[in-house]
Amino acid sequence: MDRMTATSARKVLLAAPRGYCAGVDRAVIAVEKALEQYGAPVYVRHEIVHNKYVVKTLEKKGAIFVEETAEVPEGNIVIFSAHGVAPTVHEEAERGRLATIDATCPLVTKVHKEAVRFAKEDYDILLIGHEGHEEVIGTSGEAPDHIQLVDGPEDVAGVEVRDPDKVVWLSQTTLSVDETMETVGALQRKFPNLLSPPSDDICYATQNRQTAVKQMGAEADLVIVVGSKNSSNSVRLVEVALGAGAKDAHLVDYAEEIDEAWLEGVNTVGVTSGASVPEILVEGVLEWLAARGYDDVETVKAAEESITFSLPKELRRDLRAEAAAAVDAAEG
Repeated sequence: MDRMTATSARKVLLAAPRGYCAGVDRAVIAVEKALEQYGAPVYVRHEIVHNKYVVKTLEKKGAIFVEETAEVPEGNIVIFSAHGVAPTVHEEAERGRLATIDATCPLVTKVHKEAVRFAKEDYDILLIGHEGHEEVIGTSGEAPDHIQLVDGPEDVAGVEVRDPDKVVWLSQTTLSVDETMETVGALQRKFPNLLSPPSDDICYATQNRQTAVKQMGAEADLVIVVGSKNSSNSVRLVEVALGAGAKDAHLVDYAEEIDEAWLEGVNTVGVTSGASVPEILVEGVLEWLAARGYDDVETVKAAEESITFSLPKELRRDLRAEAAAAVDAAEG
């Protein structure tokens, strides 16, 4: 193949959907609205979502990110991240006289409620997820005496329960669908009466982004996933791309992190982004690739997404009160 032909064959497969999910969008807007409503600083416990760019942008606007609730000065506002927190964190905030805004993704809240319900019914709960992830810590905290973590199929052999007829599995929302089902299969072989959650715990956005990557992975010589290393769903997209047949796949926060050596012998580049990644970062990658001859962009569409979530109730209440006061003032 001559150089001209090779160059003309270069193209980008752009995954759809990609980027922000409804839960991330809600959480980021919650911080922005809180800053507008109450003024800076507004404290946020843990990164609101796992993305470097988003965190830095919100810091510039006046958000202060802390690891523990105790770091927030008494009387201030603290926002809980999209990943959710354990009940003990709410209690800490109350003791510290902090006003709280809970930006937990509603799909994570669903898993929390499942954990509470099954614990009340005295089930052993097997939580499939990654040890140390904030979402797992929050869910485990809902029923610590009933939950044990299963971090992949290799953990199944060591799982012990009180009653094999009273076991249920739940999962972190941002896992690989395939790996989770592999773990579930191993658990079902060990506990044939294992109960499944009422509906799949892995969120719709995680599943849709993985499906799009599977569709383009087999055709791609290289897949670039835009996302941060501490973003579970972004890391999973790299794994899914390789599993789907991509010859190479890498995770980057910004376009400048792409190594030109990755493009050697590459005609087709797949591009996607994790659920906590703003589109501006994907646009930067597309521009970087276009400058190197990859300017033919074809969209690979796996699903339509129209889900939105309303803002946290505490914020909605104060925004409504402000709007009502403005109306009263205008009429007065």
